[in-house]
Amino acid sequence: MPESAPKHEDLHDAALLGESVPLGTTILYMPQAALSVLPSSLAAEPDKNSLTPAADQPPAAKRTAKIHAEKLTGKTLGVYRCDTLLGRGAMGAVYLALHQQLERRCALKVLSPKYVETDADYVNRFRQEAIAVANLHHPNVVMAYAVGKHDDLHFLEMEFVAGNSLQKVLDTRLRLAPAEALRITAEIADGLAAAHRTGLIHRDVKPENVLLTKESHGLGRAKIGDFGLAKRVRGRGEKVFDGLVGTPHYMAPELFTGTMASPSTDTYALGVCLYRMLSGRLPFTGKTVKQLISQAMTQPFPDVRSDCAELPNEVAQLVDWLVHRDPQQRARDADEAQPRLFAALEQIRDVRQLLAEAFNDEQGITWSAREGSDEFDVMVKLSKNRQQRVVIASADDNVPFRQLQIFSIGGPASPEQYEQALRRNAVQPHGSIAVRDVNGQPHFVMVENHSRAKVAPDELCRSVRHIARHADAVEEFLTGHDVN
Repeated sequence: MPESAPKHEDLHDAALLGESVPLGTTILYMPQAALSVLPSSLAAEPDKNSLTPAADQPPAAKRTAKIHAEKLTGKTLGVYRCDTLLGRGAMGAVYLALHQQLERRCALKVLSPKYVETDADYVNRFRQEAIAVANLHHPNVVMAYAVGKHDDLHFLEMEFVAGNSLQKVLDTRLRLAPAEALRITAEIADGLAAAHRTGLIHRDVKPENVLLTKESHGLGRAKIGDFGLAKRVRGRGEKVFDGLVGTPHYMAPELFTGTMASPSTDTYALGVCLYRMLSGRLPFTGKTVKQLISQAMTQPFPDVRSDCAELPNEVAQLVDWLVHRDPQQRARDADEAQPRLFAALEQIRDVRQLLAEAFNDEQGITWSAREGSDEFDVMVKLSKNRQQRVVIASADDNVPFRQLQIFSIGGPASPEQYEQALRRNAVQPHGSIAVRDVNGQPHFVMVENHSRAKVAPDELCRSVRHIARHADAVEEFLTGHDVN
């Protein structure tokens, strides 16, 4: 979870279509109710006076999130010690907590008792969705570890992600470089694809629900959280709210006509996230839900190139595909979107820029490009005044994504050493020992491959250090010298 709460987490009743809704706010929305309020053109300006509640309805009021679950700072809840309030919303509060038995930091989401009291089936749905998310086991999904109840408070234990939300990054930087935006979008798609394969639909994909791990080089790995755990809640004057929950700036147009959420509506929201990262703005800017619905349903989606003229055509076309108004013409799910995202990233990613992000501020590492080739030399200083050269080269093998091959020479190889090398490979913690001809002579080399599209700067830096250290250990063992 992020270090502090997003600015706007309260659920907002979209029956108040003429009210201003803060950016990022999740709304409760019933298309049937809206159709009786909106004109057929959906183009009229909002008129608050026309939103008169029925005679048997109480006056509308914004929902608030003053709940008992917010008063646990410094207290224990079962085995959890709640240390810091990370965030709060309409559905409950989230704490940085310590699982005292496992001595593990976690993010503990505690549900508001009022939803448990007013919807008897809510907890059962909450538990079932938590169990589904807990079984995803994907590096781009915030893990759910446990769900339970203590002292009449229901809770969900989640992975603690010590980083910022994507929204906080965008609040600071406004726009991201195309390669950076594509990488984050592709990683979100990777996590969504795992969910879609199990039948889970997120329904609220947006930058506030994407966390970026804290890394020393560049933006970290994207992890998507809040998988549908607050989607069926009570609406004003109804026993059970059966409409939609979402953030109107990211909702696909068909949702406003009563179409059920689907994997395709998740990919639309993913496309809006990509557009937001590239252009620095949201596609539609209505101040009220009514205005946003009108814009989404009657206006063409803006061309991302109007704000990002230097954007490669394949990236602009990818945005257009993800946000196509016709669900049949956009990615049907994240499984279909993910390979196209990574393929586009592979085409535009600059390896020099990747190496600059990975190594320029790293002590003990220098790098340079080999003239006339797509190869790079990286010198790594090691202990005992030793050093090791690592080579990074593009490999165009017949694999789904182009590879970056990282290798380092460990020393001359002879047949009588092969068995020893194989035995060492069995316990090798990183990379593998191979035999490669160097200047016509066989040598042991440490080798590891990474996807050119998927590898992050921090991951590349760690890999180079590991390969250098293990290749040097092989060299020292075989020769006792420090040549490579």
